[in-house]
Amino acid sequence: MALTLHFHPLSSFCWKVLIALYENGAAFEPRLINLGDPAARAAFQALWPTAKIPLLDDDGRIVPETSIMIEHLDRRHPGKIRLLPDDPEEQLEVRLWDRLFDNYVMHPMRQVIAQHLRPEADRDPRSITEAIAGLGVAYDMIEHRLGKRTWAAGEGFSMADCAAAPALFYARTVLPFPPGDTNLAAYFERLMARPSVRRTITEARPHFKYFPLREAIPTRFLSDGANAF
Repeated sequence: MALTLHFHPLSSFCWKVLIALYENGAAFEPRLINLGDPAARAAFQALWPTAKIPLLDDDGRIVPETSIMIEHLDRRHPGKIRLLPDDPEEQLEVRLWDRLFDNYVMHPMRQVIAQHLRPEADRDPRSITEAIAGLGVAYDMIEHRLGKRTWAAGEGFSMADCAAAPALFYARTVLPFPPGDTNLAAYFERLMARPSVRRTITEARPHFKYFPLREAIPTRFLSDGANAF
């Protein structure tokens, strides 16, 4: 198979690329990486020196960095929808929102979770407080910039929404959305209803027991029942 995605099912950045792959319908081999295994880490590092997941292998061509992976897929393996529009100005809007979600939602969320992976005595309360405050700023920015758009960059689902879904899913376990952020909350529900997002979350579900803030994941995401999602 030409496309191989090296990934871990709990990683928010891996979700971002999985959602893109499921959106465009590209056939690929998912290859789970255990970076805690020294031999597996060494083999993976031989592919890309940073040893960061995800990593896309396109028939021997190594493609790192999630946004670059999605642009690569959009150009080299076009599918059912375009995740970057043809219009240059619309592309800039998609890239802007992609950066906003990665840098101002995904990054502080991951900082908090990284602290919770440490023993409680080794955690840095100031780092947690600052990261949560940053998330609050991001929520406010999204609420007001998003307005009544259907998707982050307009009316079409795009790379920006691939970034938004995992970022917001995990961010809510760190800091719930403020009650007044109705645009953000409605956008989140649209993301959660997207088949590519539902599939990604469902496949990750068996691994949620290893997530340090698993008690904060709403029960509707933990079940296949009538109330799921």
